[in-house]
Amino acid sequence: MKKAFNKIAAILMAFVVLFSTMSFTISSHFCGDNLVGVSYFSKAKSCGMEMEKMATLDGCSVSKKNCCNDTIDFIEGQDTLKKSSFDSLSFEQQLFVTSFYYSYINLFNTLHDKVVPFKDYAPPLIVKDIQVLDEVYLI
Repeated sequence: MKKAFNKIAAILMAFVVLFSTMSFTISSHFCGDNLVGVSYFSKAKSCGMEMEKMATLDGCSVSKKNCCNDTIDFIEGQDTLKKSSFDSLSFEQQLFVTSFYYSYINLFNTLHDKVVPFKDYAPPLIVKDIQVLDEVYLI
């Protein structure tokens, strides 16, 4: 259970680092007020109603306003990852990290089955024989 949880957490952290450093563009094509196409890594498909530039004849030109509109949103990822070392920490921070690590690791250390933690202590003195007082005998 613990190994599976560690693997899942490691994969999730790898995806977080991957997606936080990745940059991509979102290209959208609007025809009037309607969204026609969206693309994440390339140019969006158009609706086919783009206006072509007409050839002008002797200074006479007619222009119409284009109803289509393209928008491009660039989402920039984090491009610098800061690598910090243990030496760059102050003495108090180093002391805290080492003591936290030591105490956290020792939480998971268990006693072996053959280790008896109370073998150096003597049992308490018996003042009265409780079995005789309660009249409990093993047969």
